[in-house]
Amino acid sequence: MNVARPVQLLTPEGVRCEHPDYDISIEPAALRGLYRDMVRTRRMDAEGTTLQRQGELGLWPSSLGQEAAQVGSARALGDDDHVFPSFRDHGVVLCRDVDPAALFALFRGVNNGGWDPEKQKFHLYTLVIGSQTLHATGYAMGIAKDGAGAAVVAYFGDGATSQGDVNEAFNFAAVYSAPVVFFCQNNQWAISVPSERQSRAPLYQRAAGFGFPGVRVDGNDVLACLAVTRAALERARSGQGPTLVEAFTYRLGAHTTSDDPRRYRDEAEVAAWAARDPILRLRTYLLASGGADESFLAEVDAESEAFARRLRAEIRNMPAPDRTAIFDYAYAEGHTQVAEERAEFLARQSLSTDLEDLPAGEAR
Repeated sequence: MNVARPVQLLTPEGVRCEHPDYDISIEPAALRGLYRDMVRTRRMDAEGTTLQRQGELGLWPSSLGQEAAQVGSARALGDDDHVFPSFRDHGVVLCRDVDPAALFALFRGVNNGGWDPEKQKFHLYTLVIGSQTLHATGYAMGIAKDGAGAAVVAYFGDGATSQGDVNEAFNFAAVYSAPVVFFCQNNQWAISVPSERQSRAPLYQRAAGFGFPGVRVDGNDVLACLAVTRAALERARSGQGPTLVEAFTYRLGAHTTSDDPRRYRDEAEVAAWAARDPILRLRTYLLASGGADESFLAEVDAESEAFARRLRAEIRNMPAPDRTAIFDYAYAEGHTQVAEERAEFLARQSLSTDLEDLPAGEAR
């Protein structure tokens, strides 16, 4: 099997390298911006996990280790390009200037996503695995018919490539030359299923079967992710159709806060990937090249901590979710069975409250 070496512009040791097909010239200020984006993303992600453990969120999917893939690709986007995310693309959220509190409100159950997808050019998070690729393809086909000159990026994980929706999206996009970039973050684990049990061939090679190019990029290299996504977007906007980008990275955290990866992963594997930390890689390069100094790094850390404190206070001051709202929106009109379920739920809630009010001995 012929597997191409991932496109890389920054080695794990933080050394700049060249690539004949993908290379970029980037100013120190832009490099510092990428670093700030990744640190901010990681700090927000850590806050999400903490808030869930404290009972402030119902669930949180960690993006730890995937910051370079998300920030690099997101910073390649133009103002008019549209994003269809999955459910852990927190770095893209920040790069598209979506209010992070709106994202946390979604996982708190306060709303279904409190931002305007058209204004932000960023669709709502999608928990149905792979469905967003079809939405992205349809939107891209519409862009092409309108002659808008923009492109679409669909984010998804390695596990989603086993879904029929994703393969249908590939076929539609290829046949209609839709201006869409399929950005697969291959973090090598679809919950507890490793990538070698999902596919016999590298994921980027699937594109060839549908008639469009695929490329594998070092997903822990923010510069390579930026360069490859930028090229794929330019190709899409110029009418050359879709591209599949496989960002080969690793999920260092749990699939979500309801998962315990220690039950199915070797800790030695996790440690080996932690040594390829995307943030540390860019940090090393910035210091070695003179693009930044220790004072800048400390400033970014302080900014990120302040950002997390503000976010934490805002989340804790949000209203608690309305527990009966799920019954209100099950059907457009009233339904007898739903009404019965609502009444039963309220009765159970009342009983639970009464028990909580009893002295400890009586409650038992």
